[in-house]
Amino acid sequence: MRIFESIRPFVLTGLMAIGVAAHGNPVLAQSTATLTVAGGCFWCVESDFESVPGVIEAVSGYTGGKTKNPTYKDVTRGDSGHYEAVQITFDPAKVSRQHLLELFFRSVDPTDAGGQFCDRGDSYRTAIFVSNKEERALSEKLKKEAQQALGQEIVTPVLPTRTFYKAEDYHQDYYKGDSLVFTRFGPKRQAAAYKRYRQACGRDARVVQLWGDTAPFAKGH
Repeated sequence: MRIFESIRPFVLTGLMAIGVAAHGNPVLAQSTATLTVAGGCFWCVESDFESVPGVIEAVSGYTGGKTKNPTYKDVTRGDSGHYEAVQITFDPAKVSRQHLLELFFRSVDPTDAGGQFCDRGDSYRTAIFVSNKEERALSEKLKKEAQQALGQEIVTPVLPTRTFYKAEDYHQDYYKGDSLVFTRFGPKRQAAAYKRYRQACGRDARVVQLWGDTAPFAKGH
């Protein structure tokens, strides 16, 4: 007991130091979680979810297939098995996985098995990727609820998590990029090209048609 009494001040000091360090270091102070979804064009999914409070970042990439280290060409060619997907890192203390999934279902056309909006083919299909039984159960529950709310069959599958490959740098934050790109509308800055693409593709018009006032992102475009 005397030994403990003599070292107790040092133990308390050490614990206090750890607490101060955690408070000053976001990585220590908060735990983060990830949600990976496929919702058609990953530029659009990234743009939508980076606007959600509690989301730390959204990264465009590829997952679900067997090709290792796929390129954009590999994926869009259609033989890689990969989806265009987005890995969303969030703070569970500020936004729940459930809420993010509710937003996801209402930001896509989950009735479309052939792609999304103007983007057709397997790589543009919708999907939710899960890592455990709890995530699967939650995803299936919310899928069922979304289907009841929509009154149509939802074909979005809930799939086991596979390796997520980050897409090429030029795809990251494309929606707010300033680089000059050449489009069918002529040369434009990335942010302007993105807005023109999104409108021309009919994404928001179709989402509003499906979900009406419950569409969380469409009215901002």
